[in-house]
Amino acid sequence: MDTLLSINIAYYKFIFKIQYFRKANIMGIFTGKTLLITGGTGSFGHAVMDKFLSTDIGEIRIFSRDEKKQDDMRHEYQAKMPEVAEKIKFYIGDVRDINSVKNAMNGVDYIFHAAALKQVPSCEFFPIEAVKTNVLGTENVLNAAIEAGVKSIICLSTDKAAYPVNAMGTSKAMMEKVIVAKSRTVEQSKTKICCTRYGNVMCSRGSVIPLWIDQIRAGNPITVTEPTMTRFIMSLEEAVDLVLFAFETGETGDILVQKAPACTIKVQAEAVCELFNGDKAAIKQIGIRHGEKMYETLLTNEECERAIDLGKFYRVPCDSRNLNYDKYFTEGNTERAKLTEFNSNNTELLDVEQVKAKLTELSYIREELEKNGVNC
Repeated sequence: MDTLLSINIAYYKFIFKIQYFRKANIMGIFTGKTLLITGGTGSFGHAVMDKFLSTDIGEIRIFSRDEKKQDDMRHEYQAKMPEVAEKIKFYIGDVRDINSVKNAMNGVDYIFHAAALKQVPSCEFFPIEAVKTNVLGTENVLNAAIEAGVKSIICLSTDKAAYPVNAMGTSKAMMEKVIVAKSRTVEQSKTKICCTRYGNVMCSRGSVIPLWIDQIRAGNPITVTEPTMTRFIMSLEEAVDLVLFAFETGETGDILVQKAPACTIKVQAEAVCELFNGDKAAIKQIGIRHGEKMYETLLTNEECERAIDLGKFYRVPCDSRNLNYDKYFTEGNTERAKLTEFNSNNTELLDVEQVKAKLTELSYIREELEKNGVNC
């Protein structure tokens, strides 16, 4: 492994150690509590389990509709963490069915709402299904949680909800509207409702990097849609950290965004090729898929007008005005935002070496490299 890559890895490990102390204090809040994760068999649910099961949390409930994935997860943690596996409880249900959601709510303190249809091309062909899960399903979760007296709900959204051009992004934008509207009707002292907005989570289920690794091992060219596309990138660890930040600091109706870096699809593909000895010259362009954009946005121009800079994050507070607009004619924010919008073109753009450094921090990548005989 070259010197520059080693230096970058050391830097990220140093930053991680600094952040650890803050996270340790947050984790104490969950002592003896019950956490429900909707869509909990996905990559995010696994990341939460890996972090939370070693703490003093009382119970983690996994709510999802796929019994096979639940059974796989049950066996995985019985083998990996047998001493704490009894903390995990599985509930089969669907966020589209409010009765099945209510069945999982009794005694729940906190919710991470991750259940979603998120594949952009699939949602283009089945947009109503995206609405049923991402919009109406979220409404069901919020209503059931409020009725059950849940203390805090953190909902997971996406950069595709900002200036949406596809069905998935539009459904997530509507999900955010449902969250903000619902937050206006509930006292924060009873149930706090916040939303986090993500960029691309590297190596999550259905993401492109595992596909590229398989293509390299099969001796096939890596396939990319459009090399000059830019995408925000973050790790699963950072995804969980954003949720914990929202849980700790967010106020009801807030949208929390991480200041994520980005890279072009070409840079990301070349980084994977260099790590796994793929042929960069054989990268094959296949064209943009249904509903895809050339760049993504985490904060719109309108949101930047009221966004609060929190260092590593942005907070977009809820617009708490009611419909009596005559009261606001002479009031309001007259200062212009310093940032017009926060997108994957105007954030920090990483080069190949920087992307390689971020990739080698991921347990999935390290495990795959070990299969190739490379130790990180």
